[in-house]
Amino acid sequence: MGEVRQRREIVTELPGPRSRELMERRRAAVPAGVGATMPVFAAAAEGGVLVDVDGNTFIDLGAGIAVLNVGSAAPAVAEAVAAQAAAFTHTCFQVTPYEGYVALAEQLNGLVPGDVARRSFFLNSGAEAVENAVKVARAATGRQAVVAFDHAFHGRTLMGMSLTAKAAPYKRTFGPLAPEVYRMAYSYPYRCSAGASYEECGPACAEAAISAMDRQIGGDRIAALVIEPVLGEGGVVVPGAGFLQALAAYCQEHGIVFVADEVQAGFARTGRWFSIEHSGVVPDIVTTAKGLGGGLPIGGVTGRAELMDAVHPGGLGSTFGGNPVSCAAALAAIEEVRAKDLLSAAGRIGEVFSTRLRPLAEECAAVGDVRVIGAMAAVEFVSDKARKTPDPKAASRVLASCHEQGVIALRAGTFDNVVRILPPLVIGEELLVDGLEIMEKAIRAL
Repeated sequence: MGEVRQRREIVTELPGPRSRELMERRRAAVPAGVGATMPVFAAAAEGGVLVDVDGNTFIDLGAGIAVLNVGSAAPAVAEAVAAQAAAFTHTCFQVTPYEGYVALAEQLNGLVPGDVARRSFFLNSGAEAVENAVKVARAATGRQAVVAFDHAFHGRTLMGMSLTAKAAPYKRTFGPLAPEVYRMAYSYPYRCSAGASYEECGPACAEAAISAMDRQIGGDRIAALVIEPVLGEGGVVVPGAGFLQALAAYCQEHGIVFVADEVQAGFARTGRWFSIEHSGVVPDIVTTAKGLGGGLPIGGVTGRAELMDAVHPGGLGSTFGGNPVSCAAALAAIEEVRAKDLLSAAGRIGEVFSTRLRPLAEECAAVGDVRVIGAMAAVEFVSDKARKTPDPKAASRVLASCHEQGVIALRAGTFDNVVRILPPLVIGEELLVDGLEIMEKAIRAL
Protein backbone atom coordinates (compact mmCIF):
# COMPACT_ATOMS: atom_id res chain seq x y z
CA MET A 1 0.00 0.00 0.00
CA GLY A 2 1.23 3.51 -0.71
CA GLU A 3 0.60 4.27 -4.38
CA VAL A 4 -2.81 5.81 -3.66
CA ARG A 5 -3.00 8.34 -0.84
CA GLN A 6 -5.46 7.26 1.85
CA ARG A 7 -7.39 10.52 2.03
CA ARG A 8 -10.57 11.98 0.60
CA GLU A 9 -10.01 14.68 -2.01
CA ILE A 10 -12.55 16.14 -4.44
CA VAL A 11 -10.86 18.20 -7.15
CA THR A 12 -13.66 18.60 -9.73
CA GLU A 13 -17.40 18.91 -9.72
CA LEU A 14 -19.11 15.52 -9.44
CA PRO A 15 -19.33 13.86 -11.81
CA GLY A 16 -16.24 15.28 -13.49
CA PRO A 17 -15.90 15.81 -17.26
CA ARG A 18 -14.30 12.43 -17.99
CA SER A 19 -16.94 10.57 -15.96
CA ARG A 20 -19.71 12.47 -17.77
CA GLU A 21 -18.23 11.47 -21.09
CA LEU A 22 -18.02 7.82 -20.03
CA MET A 23 -21.57 7.94 -18.69
CA GLU A 24 -22.81 8.98 -22.12
CA ARG A 25 -20.98 6.02 -23.64
CA ARG A 26 -22.44 3.76 -20.95
CA ARG A 27 -26.00 4.88 -21.76
CA ALA A 28 -25.45 4.07 -25.41
CA ALA A 29 -23.80 0.69 -24.80
CA VAL A 30 -25.21 -0.79 -21.56
CA PRO A 31 -28.86 -1.65 -20.80
CA ALA A 32 -30.76 0.75 -18.55
CA GLY A 33 -31.57 -2.18 -16.27
CA VAL A 34 -27.99 -2.28 -15.02
CA GLY A 35 -28.06 0.14 -12.08
CA ALA A 36 -25.44 2.65 -10.92
CA THR A 37 -24.95 3.90 -7.37
CA MET A 38 -22.30 6.49 -8.22
CA PRO A 39 -22.10 8.67 -11.37
CA VAL A 40 -18.30 8.39 -11.46
CA PHE A 41 -15.97 5.90 -13.15
CA ALA A 42 -13.14 4.19 -11.27
CA ALA A 43 -9.53 4.55 -12.34
CA ALA A 44 -7.70 3.11 -9.33
CA ALA A 45 -8.38 1.85 -5.83
CA GLU A 46 -6.32 0.82 -2.85
CA GLY A 47 -6.95 0.22 0.82
CA GLY A 48 -9.98 2.27 1.80
CA VAL A 49 -10.13 4.70 -1.13
CA LEU A 50 -11.18 4.81 -4.77
CA VAL A 51 -9.89 7.29 -7.35
CA ASP A 52 -12.09 8.22 -10.31
CA VAL A 53 -11.04 9.07 -13.84
CA ASP A 54 -11.09 12.80 -13.02
CA GLY A 55 -8.69 12.45 -10.09
CA ASN A 56 -11.25 12.63 -7.28
CA THR A 57 -10.54 10.36 -4.31
CA PHE A 58 -13.45 8.80 -2.44
CA ILE A 59 -13.65 7.05 0.91
CA ASP A 60 -14.96 3.57 0.14
CA LEU A 61 -17.59 2.48 2.67
CA GLY A 62 -19.07 -0.07 0.28
CA ALA A 63 -16.11 -2.32 -0.64
CA GLY A 64 -17.76 -3.34 -3.90
CA ILE A 65 -20.72 -4.69 -1.85
CA ALA A 66 -18.60 -6.48 0.78
CA VAL A 67 -16.19 -7.97 -1.78
CA LEU A 68 -12.99 -6.08 -0.99
CA ASN A 69 -12.57 -7.26 2.60
CA VAL A 70 -8.78 -7.34 2.13
CA GLY A 71 -8.85 -4.05 0.21
CA SER A 72 -8.67 -3.32 -3.48
CA ALA A 73 -5.53 -4.46 -5.29
CA ALA A 74 -4.10 -6.03 -2.13
CA PRO A 75 -0.45 -6.69 -3.06
CA ALA A 76 -0.50 -10.37 -2.06
CA VAL A 77 -3.66 -10.96 -4.10
CA ALA A 78 -2.35 -9.03 -7.12
CA GLU A 79 0.92 -10.95 -7.05
CA ALA A 80 -0.85 -14.32 -6.82
CA VAL A 81 -3.15 -13.38 -9.70
CA ALA A 82 -0.23 -12.26 -11.88
CA ALA A 83 1.75 -15.43 -11.19
CA GLN A 84 -1.18 -17.73 -11.95
CA ALA A 85 -2.18 -15.78 -15.06
CA ALA A 86 1.36 -16.15 -16.35
CA ALA A 87 1.24 -19.92 -15.79
CA PHE A 88 -2.22 -20.65 -17.22
CA THR A 89 -5.60 -18.92 -17.05
CA HIS A 90 -7.98 -21.81 -17.65
CA THR A 91 -8.26 -25.54 -18.23
CA CYS A 92 -11.70 -26.32 -16.73
CA PHE A 93 -11.28 -28.27 -13.51
CA GLN A 94 -13.50 -31.11 -14.78
CA VAL A 95 -11.23 -31.55 -17.81
CA THR A 96 -7.74 -31.04 -16.42
CA PRO A 97 -7.70 -30.33 -12.67
CA TYR A 98 -5.13 -28.14 -10.91
CA GLU A 99 -3.77 -27.85 -7.40
CA GLY A 100 -5.16 -24.39 -6.61
CA TYR A 101 -8.75 -25.64 -6.71
CA VAL A 102 -7.95 -28.51 -4.34
CA ALA A 103 -5.93 -26.25 -2.03
CA LEU A 104 -8.80 -23.77 -1.80
CA ALA A 105 -11.28 -26.58 -1.09
CA GLU A 106 -8.99 -27.77 1.71
CA GLN A 107 -8.88 -24.28 3.18
CA LEU A 108 -12.66 -23.87 3.16
CA ASN A 109 -13.23 -27.34 4.56
CA GLY A 110 -11.07 -26.36 7.50
CA LEU A 111 -12.52 -22.88 8.04
CA VAL A 112 -16.24 -23.69 8.08
CA PRO A 113 -17.38 -24.23 11.69
CA GLY A 114 -17.90 -27.73 13.08
CA ASP A 115 -15.65 -30.75 13.43
CA VAL A 116 -16.96 -32.94 10.59
CA ALA A 117 -15.60 -34.15 7.24
CA ARG A 118 -16.45 -31.75 4.43
CA ARG A 119 -16.19 -31.26 0.68
CA SER A 120 -16.11 -28.02 -1.32
CA PHE A 121 -16.61 -27.12 -4.97
CA PHE A 122 -16.61 -23.82 -6.80
CA LEU A 123 -18.82 -21.77 -9.08
CA ASN A 124 -18.71 -18.24 -10.49
CA SER A 125 -20.87 -16.28 -8.06
CA GLY A 126 -22.89 -16.30 -4.87
CA ALA A 127 -26.13 -16.89 -6.74
CA GLU A 128 -24.69 -19.98 -8.40
CA ALA A 129 -23.41 -21.19 -5.03
CA VAL A 130 -26.87 -20.92 -3.49
CA GLU A 131 -28.48 -22.60 -6.48
CA ASN A 132 -26.05 -25.50 -6.27
CA ALA A 133 -26.54 -25.83 -2.51
CA VAL A 134 -30.22 -26.43 -3.22
CA LYS A 135 -29.30 -29.03 -5.84
CA VAL A 136 -27.12 -30.86 -3.33
CA ALA A 137 -29.82 -30.76 -0.66
CA ARG A 138 -32.48 -32.10 -3.01
CA ALA A 139 -30.22 -34.87 -4.25
CA ALA A 140 -29.17 -35.88 -0.74
CA THR A 141 -32.66 -35.85 0.79
CA GLY A 142 -34.80 -36.91 -2.15
CA ARG A 143 -37.14 -34.01 -1.28
CA GLN A 144 -38.09 -30.89 -3.25
CA ALA A 145 -39.39 -28.18 -0.91
CA VAL A 146 -37.06 -25.31 -0.01
CA VAL A 147 -37.65 -22.76 2.74
CA ALA A 148 -36.39 -19.17 2.50
CA PHE A 149 -37.07 -16.13 4.66
CA ASP A 150 -38.52 -12.66 4.55
CA HIS A 151 -36.10 -9.79 3.72
CA ALA A 152 -33.69 -12.33 2.15
CA PHE A 153 -31.46 -11.82 -0.86
CA HIS A 154 -29.89 -14.87 -2.49
CA GLY A 155 -29.07 -13.73 -6.04
CA ARG A 156 -30.48 -13.06 -9.49
CA THR A 157 -30.58 -16.51 -11.10
CA LEU A 158 -33.95 -18.27 -11.36
CA MET A 159 -33.55 -20.07 -8.03
CA GLY A 160 -31.71 -17.12 -6.50
CA MET A 161 -34.49 -14.62 -7.20
CA SER A 162 -37.12 -17.18 -6.22
CA LEU A 163 -35.46 -17.43 -2.81
CA THR A 164 -35.06 -13.64 -2.63
CA ALA A 165 -37.91 -11.91 -0.80
CA LYS A 166 -37.99 -8.46 -2.40
CA ALA A 167 -39.97 -8.16 -5.63
CA ALA A 168 -38.64 -4.85 -6.99
CA PRO A 169 -36.16 -4.69 -8.54
CA TYR A 170 -35.13 -8.33 -8.30
CA LYS A 171 -38.19 -10.33 -9.39
CA ARG A 172 -40.68 -7.96 -10.98
CA THR A 173 -41.43 -8.88 -14.65
CA PHE A 174 -39.15 -11.96 -14.53
CA GLY A 175 -41.62 -14.74 -13.64
CA PRO A 176 -42.63 -17.47 -13.47
CA LEU A 177 -40.33 -18.30 -10.59
CA ALA A 178 -39.03 -21.65 -9.38
CA PRO A 179 -41.64 -23.89 -7.72
CA GLU A 180 -41.55 -25.48 -4.27
CA VAL A 181 -40.08 -22.39 -2.58
CA TYR A 182 -41.77 -21.35 0.66
CA ARG A 183 -41.16 -18.17 2.67
CA MET A 184 -41.11 -17.79 6.43
CA ALA A 185 -40.72 -14.85 8.81
CA TYR A 186 -37.18 -13.76 9.70
CA SER A 187 -36.34 -12.47 13.15
CA TYR A 188 -36.06 -8.69 12.59
CA PRO A 189 -36.05 -7.34 16.14
CA TYR A 190 -36.77 -3.73 15.15
CA ARG A 191 -39.75 -4.84 13.05
CA CYS A 192 -40.66 -8.15 14.68
CA SER A 193 -43.40 -9.78 12.61
CA ALA A 194 -44.59 -11.61 15.72
CA GLY A 195 -44.98 -8.33 17.60
CA ALA A 196 -42.42 -9.35 20.22
CA SER A 197 -39.84 -7.22 22.01
CA TYR A 198 -36.18 -7.12 20.96
CA GLU A 199 -35.38 -9.74 23.58
CA GLU A 200 -38.24 -12.09 22.62
CA CYS A 201 -38.18 -11.66 18.84
CA GLY A 202 -35.84 -14.61 18.23
CA PRO A 203 -37.92 -17.28 20.00
CA ALA A 204 -41.23 -15.78 18.82
CA CYS A 205 -40.26 -15.70 15.14
CA ALA A 206 -38.68 -19.16 15.32
CA GLU A 207 -41.88 -20.56 16.81
CA ALA A 208 -43.95 -18.88 14.09
CA ALA A 209 -41.68 -20.16 11.32
CA ILE A 210 -41.62 -23.72 12.66
CA SER A 211 -45.39 -23.76 13.08
CA ALA A 212 -45.86 -22.49 9.52
CA MET A 213 -43.43 -25.08 8.12
CA ASP A 214 -45.34 -27.86 9.88
CA ARG A 215 -48.71 -26.57 8.67
CA GLN A 216 -47.86 -25.44 5.14
CA ILE A 217 -45.25 -27.97 4.04
CA GLY A 218 -44.48 -30.70 6.55
CA GLY A 219 -40.99 -31.20 7.93
CA ASP A 220 -40.57 -34.49 6.09
CA ARG A 221 -41.04 -32.73 2.71
CA ILE A 222 -38.41 -30.01 3.16
CA ALA A 223 -35.05 -30.55 1.48
CA ALA A 224 -33.33 -27.36 2.63
CA LEU A 225 -33.71 -24.29 4.77
CA VAL A 226 -31.70 -21.46 3.16
CA ILE A 227 -30.95 -18.53 5.43
CA GLU A 228 -28.58 -15.58 5.83
CA PRO A 229 -27.28 -15.61 9.42
CA VAL A 230 -27.08 -11.82 9.03
CA LEU A 231 -29.24 -10.17 6.39
CA GLY A 232 -27.17 -8.12 3.96
CA GLU A 233 -29.33 -6.56 1.27
CA GLY A 234 -32.20 -6.83 3.74
CA GLY A 235 -30.57 -4.11 5.84
CA VAL A 236 -27.82 -5.66 8.02
CA VAL A 237 -30.39 -7.34 10.26
CA VAL A 238 -28.99 -9.48 13.08
CA PRO A 239 -31.65 -12.02 14.15
CA GLY A 240 -32.76 -12.20 17.75
CA ALA A 241 -31.02 -14.58 20.13
CA GLY A 242 -32.29 -18.14 19.82
CA PHE A 243 -33.74 -17.79 16.31
CA LEU A 244 -31.04 -19.60 14.35
CA GLN A 245 -30.56 -22.19 17.08
CA ALA A 246 -34.26 -23.14 17.10
CA LEU A 247 -34.35 -23.45 13.31
CA ALA A 248 -31.20 -25.58 13.31
CA ALA A 249 -32.75 -27.90 15.89
CA TYR A 250 -35.89 -28.24 13.75
CA CYS A 251 -33.75 -29.07 10.73
CA GLN A 252 -31.83 -31.72 12.65
CA GLU A 253 -35.05 -33.26 13.94
CA HIS A 254 -36.57 -33.54 10.46
CA GLY A 255 -33.50 -34.32 8.35
CA ILE A 256 -33.56 -30.89 6.65
CA VAL A 257 -30.33 -29.47 5.24
CA PHE A 258 -29.48 -26.19 6.99
CA VAL A 259 -27.83 -23.91 4.40
CA ALA A 260 -26.08 -20.79 5.72
CA ASP A 261 -25.73 -18.17 2.98
CA GLU A 262 -22.49 -16.41 3.95
CA VAL A 263 -21.98 -14.67 0.61
CA GLN A 264 -22.13 -11.15 2.09
CA ALA A 265 -21.50 -11.62 5.82
CA GLY A 266 -18.73 -14.20 5.52
CA PHE A 267 -14.95 -13.97 5.30
CA ALA A 268 -14.17 -11.89 8.39
CA ARG A 269 -16.82 -9.26 7.69
CA THR A 270 -18.49 -9.65 11.11
CA GLY A 271 -15.30 -10.35 13.09
CA ARG A 272 -15.57 -14.10 12.56
CA TRP A 273 -14.73 -16.13 9.48
CA PHE A 274 -18.47 -16.77 9.12
CA SER A 275 -21.35 -14.88 10.68
CA ILE A 276 -23.09 -18.14 11.68
CA GLU A 277 -20.33 -18.58 14.27
CA HIS A 278 -21.89 -15.88 16.45
CA SER A 279 -24.85 -18.22 17.07
CA GLY A 280 -22.89 -21.40 17.71
CA VAL A 281 -24.90 -23.20 15.00
CA VAL A 282 -23.01 -25.68 12.81
CA PRO A 283 -24.59 -25.53 9.33
CA ASP A 284 -24.81 -28.51 6.98
CA ILE A 285 -23.83 -26.39 3.95
CA VAL A 286 -22.21 -22.95 3.70
CA THR A 287 -22.27 -20.83 0.54
CA THR A 288 -19.58 -18.22 -0.08
CA ALA A 289 -18.54 -15.66 -2.70
CA LYS A 290 -17.85 -11.89 -2.53
CA GLY A 291 -15.01 -11.63 0.05
CA LEU A 292 -13.81 -15.14 -0.83
CA GLY A 293 -12.11 -14.05 -4.05
CA GLY A 294 -10.31 -10.92 -2.88
CA GLY A 295 -11.92 -9.03 -5.76
CA LEU A 296 -12.08 -11.80 -8.37
CA PRO A 297 -15.31 -13.68 -9.16
CA ILE A 298 -15.73 -17.02 -7.40
CA GLY A 299 -18.44 -18.76 -5.40
CA GLY A 300 -18.10 -21.77 -3.13
CA VAL A 301 -20.29 -24.51 -1.68
CA THR A 302 -18.90 -26.28 1.38
CA GLY A 303 -20.89 -29.06 3.01
CA ARG A 304 -20.84 -32.22 5.04
CA ALA A 305 -19.12 -34.96 3.08
CA GLU A 306 -22.07 -37.37 3.05
CA LEU A 307 -24.33 -34.66 1.60
CA MET A 308 -21.90 -33.52 -1.07
CA ASP A 309 -21.00 -37.07 -2.09
CA ALA A 310 -24.67 -37.94 -2.53
CA VAL A 311 -24.70 -36.21 -5.92
CA HIS A 312 -24.00 -38.52 -8.88
CA PRO A 313 -20.72 -38.05 -10.81
CA GLY A 314 -21.04 -35.22 -13.32
CA GLY A 315 -23.99 -33.69 -11.46
CA LEU A 316 -21.93 -30.76 -10.21
CA GLY A 317 -19.60 -28.54 -12.17
CA SER A 318 -19.07 -25.38 -14.17
CA THR A 319 -16.88 -24.44 -17.11
CA PHE A 320 -15.38 -21.44 -15.32
CA GLY A 321 -16.19 -22.36 -11.70
CA GLY A 322 -13.05 -22.35 -9.58
CA ASN A 323 -11.05 -20.66 -12.33
CA PRO A 324 -7.33 -21.04 -11.52
CA VAL A 325 -6.74 -17.28 -11.33
CA SER A 326 -9.71 -16.81 -9.00
CA CYS A 327 -8.54 -19.70 -6.83
CA ALA A 328 -5.10 -18.11 -6.56
CA ALA A 329 -6.72 -14.83 -5.54
CA ALA A 330 -8.90 -16.56 -2.95
CA LEU A 331 -5.97 -18.42 -1.40
CA ALA A 332 -4.04 -15.16 -1.14
CA ALA A 333 -7.04 -13.36 0.33
CA ILE A 334 -7.40 -16.02 3.04
CA GLU A 335 -3.74 -15.57 3.93
CA GLU A 336 -4.21 -11.79 4.01
CA VAL A 337 -7.01 -12.17 6.56
CA ARG A 338 -4.67 -14.25 8.72
CA ALA A 339 -1.52 -12.17 8.23
CA LYS A 340 -3.22 -8.84 8.94
CA ASP A 341 -5.57 -10.27 11.60
CA LEU A 342 -8.58 -8.84 9.82
CA LEU A 343 -10.93 -10.65 12.20
CA SER A 344 -9.72 -8.29 14.93
CA ALA A 345 -9.76 -5.38 12.48
CA ALA A 346 -13.47 -6.01 11.80
CA GLY A 347 -14.09 -5.89 15.52
CA ARG A 348 -12.28 -2.58 15.86
CA ILE A 349 -14.27 -1.14 12.96
CA GLY A 350 -17.43 -2.26 14.73
CA GLU A 351 -16.36 -0.37 17.85
CA VAL A 352 -15.94 2.80 15.79
CA PHE A 353 -19.36 2.23 14.20
CA SER A 354 -20.95 1.82 17.61
CA THR A 355 -19.31 4.94 19.04
CA ARG A 356 -20.19 7.14 16.08
CA LEU A 357 -23.55 5.77 14.94
CA ARG A 358 -25.48 4.26 17.85
CA PRO A 359 -26.17 7.63 19.52
CA LEU A 360 -28.02 8.71 16.37
CA ALA A 361 -30.90 6.36 17.17
CA GLU A 362 -31.57 8.34 20.35
CA GLU A 363 -30.67 11.80 19.16
CA CYS A 364 -32.15 11.98 15.64
CA ALA A 365 -35.87 11.85 14.92
CA ALA A 366 -35.23 10.41 11.46
CA VAL A 367 -33.23 7.41 12.72
CA GLY A 368 -35.31 4.44 13.79
CA ASP A 369 -32.56 1.89 14.36
CA VAL A 370 -28.79 1.48 14.15
CA ARG A 371 -27.38 -2.03 13.72
CA VAL A 372 -23.73 -3.05 14.01
CA ILE A 373 -22.03 -6.43 13.79
CA GLY A 374 -18.29 -6.24 13.16
CA ALA A 375 -17.60 -4.26 9.99
CA MET A 376 -21.25 -4.30 8.92
CA ALA A 377 -23.44 -1.38 9.95
CA ALA A 378 -26.82 0.00 9.00
CA VAL A 379 -28.82 3.13 9.77
CA GLU A 380 -32.56 2.69 9.24
CA PHE A 381 -34.62 5.83 8.55
CA VAL A 382 -38.23 6.44 9.53
CA SER A 383 -40.61 9.37 9.19
CA ASP A 384 -42.49 8.44 12.37
CA LYS A 385 -40.61 6.73 15.21
CA ALA A 386 -43.72 5.53 16.99
CA ARG A 387 -45.12 3.83 13.86
CA LYS A 388 -41.68 2.97 12.46
CA THR A 389 -42.82 4.28 9.07
CA PRO A 390 -40.03 3.61 6.54
CA ASP A 391 -38.52 6.76 5.00
CA PRO A 392 -36.62 5.92 1.82
CA LYS A 393 -36.40 9.64 0.91
CA ALA A 394 -34.34 10.33 4.02
CA ALA A 395 -31.95 7.51 3.08
CA SER A 396 -31.70 9.01 -0.41
CA ARG A 397 -30.85 12.44 0.95
CA VAL A 398 -28.15 11.06 3.23
CA LEU A 399 -26.62 8.98 0.45
CA ALA A 400 -26.68 11.93 -1.97
CA SER A 401 -24.92 14.14 0.58
CA CYS A 402 -22.27 11.48 1.23
CA HIS A 403 -21.66 10.90 -2.46
CA GLU A 404 -21.37 14.64 -3.16
CA GLN A 405 -18.69 14.93 -0.48
CA GLY A 406 -16.65 11.93 -1.56
CA VAL A 407 -18.00 9.06 0.52
CA ILE A 408 -19.29 5.87 -1.12
CA ALA A 409 -22.08 4.21 0.86
CA LEU A 410 -24.88 1.83 -0.12
CA ARG A 411 -28.65 1.63 0.09
CA ALA A 412 -30.31 -1.49 1.52
CA GLY A 413 -33.46 -2.76 3.17
CA THR A 414 -36.77 -4.20 2.05
CA PHE A 415 -38.24 -0.69 2.18
CA ASP A 416 -35.19 1.06 0.61
CA ASN A 417 -34.82 3.07 3.83
CA VAL A 418 -31.46 1.79 5.09
CA VAL A 419 -27.95 3.18 4.56
CA ARG A 420 -25.51 0.27 4.69
CA ILE A 421 -21.81 0.62 5.55
CA LEU A 422 -19.33 -2.08 4.51
CA PRO A 423 -15.77 -0.71 4.39
CA PRO A 424 -12.71 -2.74 3.44
CA LEU A 425 -11.32 -4.31 6.60
CA VAL A 426 -7.95 -2.68 5.93
CA ILE A 427 -9.34 0.87 6.09
CA GLY A 428 -7.45 3.23 8.40
CA GLU A 429 -9.33 4.58 11.42
CA GLU A 430 -8.72 8.21 10.46
CA LEU A 431 -10.20 7.62 7.02
CA LEU A 432 -13.14 5.69 8.47
CA VAL A 433 -13.93 8.42 10.98
CA ASP A 434 -13.74 11.07 8.26
CA GLY A 435 -16.34 9.18 6.23
CA LEU A 436 -18.59 8.58 9.22
CA GLU A 437 -18.42 12.24 10.26
CA ILE A 438 -19.69 13.26 6.84
CA MET A 439 -22.49 10.73 7.10
CA GLU A 440 -23.35 11.84 10.64
CA LYS A 441 -23.61 15.48 9.58
CA ALA A 442 -25.90 14.49 6.70
CA ILE A 443 -28.12 12.52 9.08
CA ARG A 444 -28.30 15.30 11.68
CA ALA A 445 -29.16 17.78 8.89
CA LEU A 446 -32.39 15.85 8.28
